[in-house]
Amino acid sequence: MRNKLAPVSFAVVGLLAVAVSLFAHHGNASYDTSKTVTVKGTVTDYIWSNPHVFVKLDAKDDSGNSVHWIVEGQNPVSMMAIGWTKNTFKPGDEVEIEAMQAKNGNPVAFLGGASPTAPRRRIVINGKQFQ
Repeated sequence: MRNKLAPVSFAVVGLLAVAVSLFAHHGNASYDTSKTVTVKGTVTDYIWSNPHVFVKLDAKDDSGNSVHWIVEGQNPVSMMAIGWTKNTFKPGDEVEIEAMQAKNGNPVAFLGGASPTAPRRRIVINGKQFQ
């Protein structure tokens, strides 16, 4: 009996540990969902991978200093459902992205939901409205 109890206990603890980390991963508490910020700048990197898509860009702050922003989207499958592809952005693109900034004021933002019925954030790429 003791030989069977150890693997079962290990499996239960492992599943609980994974479930807790997945739940924590999908929280949006670090973003100010009550307002949006428009980030205007030049794309430096576009990461199309799981678990989330990222657009990295250099923008100017109010004083004219360069600030490196990271804008987070959803997973690639969800982003494809609203028209994004692995080629949507490329380094050097001039963009304007409307997103929810981190509450702590860091230059990190989140686009929000990507389901077809979720509200769209304004995105302009090289002068053309994307969303």
